[in-house]
Amino acid sequence: MQLLGQVQRGVAMTLALLLAVPVYGQANVQESLGQGTGFVLRTESDLVLTNVVVRDSKTGEVIRGLKQSDFAILENGKAQQISSFDFESVDMAKPLNEATISGLASAARGRTAVGGEREEDLRNHRLIVFFFDLTSMQPEDLDRSVEAARKFLKDKMQSADLVALVSLDTELKVDQDFTSDKDLLTNAVGVYNGTEGAAFAQGANANSNQVEDSSGYAPDESEYNDINTDRELYALRAISKSLEKINQKKSLIYFSGGLSRDGIENQASLRAAINAAVRANLSIYSLDTRGLQAVSPLGDASTASLRGAGAYNGGAIQNNFNANFASQETLTTLSADTGGKAFLDSNDFASVFAQVQKDSSAYYVLGFHPANPVRDGRYRKLTVKVNRPNVKLEYRPGYYAPADFKHAGKEDRERELEDELSSDLPATDVALYLDAFYFRIDENRFNVPVSLIVPGLQIPFAKGGDRDKATLDVIGEVIDEAKRPIGHVRETVKLAIDGQQQVRQKNIQYSTSFNLPPGKYHLKFVVRENESGHMGSFETDITLPDMRKAPMKLSSIVLASMRMPAQKADSKGQTNPLVHDGQQYVPNISHVFRQGQHLYILYEVYSPAKVKPGADAAKTVKGQISLISSLELIQGSTKVFETPVVQATALNAAGRDAVAVQLDVPLEKLKPGTYIGQLNVVDDAGGSFAFPRFAVLVREADVAAAPAAGSAPSR
Repeated sequence: MQLLGQVQRGVAMTLALLLAVPVYGQANVQESLGQGTGFVLRTESDLVLTNVVVRDSKTGEVIRGLKQSDFAILENGKAQQISSFDFESVDMAKPLNEATISGLASAARGRTAVGGEREEDLRNHRLIVFFFDLTSMQPEDLDRSVEAARKFLKDKMQSADLVALVSLDTELKVDQDFTSDKDLLTNAVGVYNGTEGAAFAQGANANSNQVEDSSGYAPDESEYNDINTDRELYALRAISKSLEKINQKKSLIYFSGGLSRDGIENQASLRAAINAAVRANLSIYSLDTRGLQAVSPLGDASTASLRGAGAYNGGAIQNNFNANFASQETLTTLSADTGGKAFLDSNDFASVFAQVQKDSSAYYVLGFHPANPVRDGRYRKLTVKVNRPNVKLEYRPGYYAPADFKHAGKEDRERELEDELSSDLPATDVALYLDAFYFRIDENRFNVPVSLIVPGLQIPFAKGGDRDKATLDVIGEVIDEAKRPIGHVRETVKLAIDGQQQVRQKNIQYSTSFNLPPGKYHLKFVVRENESGHMGSFETDITLPDMRKAPMKLSSIVLASMRMPAQKADSKGQTNPLVHDGQQYVPNISHVFRQGQHLYILYEVYSPAKVKPGADAAKTVKGQISLISSLELIQGSTKVFETPVVQATALNAAGRDAVAVQLDVPLEKLKPGTYIGQLNVVDDAGGSFAFPRFAVLVREADVAAAPAAGSAPSR
């Protein structure tokens, strides 16, 4: 491991599959000591809370008047002793003035209150957050969202409702703290689409998510959140953290134009966002602001014209349906696992507000101290029962147990890493980013390079003479569809960096690889820095295709901003597909480049067709192929750049029946912005073709950060 260098290993792997499951946990509890005895706030580190709505199964009305003795709660099938019990209803809400609300919100978040406010005064109120993801919505979607929100605030907002406004644009901002002032909220929400006050910039393209967030993201790691869902998930996690000390049930309405999955996404980030929400007692109600959509086989006006037979054989419309589903899948997961609901494919936005009010009108709060004290980070299933017939219960189905880092001996530390690898609760103290690729070795085997990035800012280096030193533990596993472990990697990497290299402005990149047959796999990696014991995890799925019947047999497409001298084989003698002409491609995981850099592209085509002798048979070499390739860069619907056509006439990957295609695109003449890259790959002899696409973000050249010759550039 080195600064934007790689440690390349060929390993066999082993892993335990981790499923994304709903969770619930809470550190604080409110307890009513009986009718008329007042309200007491307790703080317990191991107390688990869950909200329970008890409805008549026939009428749907909330059943009131139940006592603690009427409930039973089980954790993983074992009965738990209920230690706290409360019933909250908006019908019992006491009027609050604006000064009191402001003071309560400040006090609950750990800030100094302005007066003698007590947090229990928030009891029986609805706390609702409107979260507008401006980066994901088109202007017309934003207009509909703002209009629906203003209509609710004017006509449907009740005296027990306290509403806050939060937005994500160039940064995450609280635009209005909790208030019951309808006029104040109506004016504030109108700022989003310019109908009130000074307008925000309109949202970016619904599928771009390219705006850099300056709140909570270090300069050297922000780019990794530009072309995936991590920005939105981190924003949701930040909102949840800010509300964690407010004990009441809270609801968040997430106005979004869909969360597109543009590449390998970190499932650990999704689970961390969900876990933060449930620990904060926050239910997420996702609203797809695109409303009811008509999916066209040929795509909409934002997509280029189709080529090939996809528009006529059903393939194109299936791809469009899959893309639409993928943009809604994360919204559905966020809602289902936090006790909320997703509102998709509907032009009636009013239903989300009605659902929030219904779900938080009246509910019981049960708390218990787990009988199982093990802090293993595993998911624990909750079952709530009530001794009443003909009732329907609504509650979150489980929570994650906490997991602590213990300063112990070597064996305990090793066990800790293994426990984190098998834990359902993701580690997120260290930012970790990963990408995986595949290259065919033979007809039934792939080499899968895996590249990990740890931002230098995340690593606490200790001074050691004239060098900064640190150690990182890396552990990773992968399993197949049958949940069988098929490989494992474990390595401790020692870093010794020249203090003048400004490691905090760079990234640490680590690589390994696996040899796997075709199939679907789940990968998880955990990295621990050994100064404080903080860990980070990354989970993802990868599918290795069966290429035997594919007309065009393509590998993964590797994008890189640098190449480095390397050996062609690793320490075990295995061929490294990222090495060509003595240079090893260093994958650019973020797909973010600067104008002074080059965009290097590497991919392979397997078993291309041989040219058949024709009229000019004398000029045709036996075994000759005809593979044509080029790259287009597109902004919106306009092609702004195209490389010269590259033609391959012979195989160049020895022993693998493959052509390795390498493209080099200087970026100094491209304007900063987001581009869609389209590779045009045509097997002229076989009559097959492919046009894979990927997102690229080009930023302005950073002259001050330009590296000296031979050094590793900062990305």
